[in-house]
Amino acid sequence: CDYRSYLLMKNILRYICLCMLNISQSFIFCHFRTSLPAPMFSRNTISIWSILKKCIGLELSKITMPIAFNEPLSFLQRITEYMEHTYLINRACSLSDSIERMQAVAAFAVSAVASQWDRTGKPFNPLLGETYELTREEQGFRLVSEQVSHHPPVSAFHAESLTGDFVFHGSIYPKLKFWGKSVEAEPKGTITLELLKHSETYTWSNPYCCVHNIILGKLWIEQYGTVEIVNHSTGDKCVLNFKPCGMFGKELHKVEGYIQDKSKKKLCVIYGKWTECMWSVDPQAYETHKKSEKKDNKKQKNVRTTENDDADDMPEVQETVSVIPGSTLLWRIDSRPPQSAVMYNFTNFAMCLNELEHGMEAVLAPTDCRFRPDIRAMENGDIDLASKEKERLEEKQRAARKERAKNDEEWSTRWFQLGTNPYTGSQDWIYSGGYFNRNYQDLPDIY
Repeated sequence: CDYRSYLLMKNILRYICLCMLNISQSFIFCHFRTSLPAPMFSRNTISIWSILKKCIGLELSKITMPIAFNEPLSFLQRITEYMEHTYLINRACSLSDSIERMQAVAAFAVSAVASQWDRTGKPFNPLLGETYELTREEQGFRLVSEQVSHHPPVSAFHAESLTGDFVFHGSIYPKLKFWGKSVEAEPKGTITLELLKHSETYTWSNPYCCVHNIILGKLWIEQYGTVEIVNHSTGDKCVLNFKPCGMFGKELHKVEGYIQDKSKKKLCVIYGKWTECMWSVDPQAYETHKKSEKKDNKKQKNVRTTENDDADDMPEVQETVSVIPGSTLLWRIDSRPPQSAVMYNFTNFAMCLNELEHGMEAVLAPTDCRFRPDIRAMENGDIDLASKEKERLEEKQRAARKERAKNDEEWSTRWFQLGTNPYTGSQDWIYSGGYFNRNYQDLPDIY
């Protein structure tokens, strides 16, 4: 009984500490802007069906979409949102137990896609050679990314701890497909996290993402698929199942999985919602809870809502996770700013990614996303100028590609080189270093 009381008290104290950590995250952004210069545009007057009706089942990277369906961020800035909850990596670095480190890494992997909740705007496709950098001293990291390929579109990124604790890197090339009512993003690319102090390396890929009701009805997002996080140093593995919505919507946003050691023994269960929070619990307690839950479900009859042939109605969302007794909180999502709904559903972190702070012009590479005139115009509320600038930039990129072909020249990346991920053996874009030396000579004029 005394030991159970000790465990209970330990979990309560840890919960309080985590809550305080989450609260402190909201203060991190206090010296950055908290809103955009202008609210988002209405998309109700745009007929997307006239554009997409011939694209069912096809890959959409080569399809030009109306700019009203964009959000004022480049895809390079969107993948930077992985770093919003960097404190979870820092926590993993500080833990002495490998399983607790895996729990923190798993929470980080889920939190990295949490910003996509209700984000139905499409980020701008990066131009070839486009870059983005972000340094957050208060969160302890700096990041650089580069668009290393245009067809197929590939974005490479490299983030590192300012104190030398971790390196986080990867190359992402999502494939978008239109299926009549929805657009699905297939998560191509490997993500690698190295905890240098512990000589540990973790790899994983993101889940599928689907935006429903592209043609008619309210847009809504679900993520689904299996994410396997492998600790290549210990052989431990975390298997996370991002559950699809299902017929009655009961599984919407749910994530369930487990951590196993190299002998495949389950050590703990992880559960929650990628839109809300993640918890860990002992496998036996989880199974006992599930059996009890099944008994309760048998007593209830499921009543299906009226079907709609024109749109896939978003199921009612159960906003809270049923917490199993004895569980430990791993992560809880931060609240969004009050004006988020009229500003592309941006988080606090996303709201300041395109901010051009005083003095930045003299420091940033001329290829940085913040200098893109189409994104800047859209952020400022001038959609006509944004559309014109987007067309101009795309035409300039096509002309540059034709000129290279005419002169039999190959495109050369600046900050990343194509190589092999030493942990997975798969093709990957590896950071070659030197970006923060600020030698930006001979960079292409892409804007």
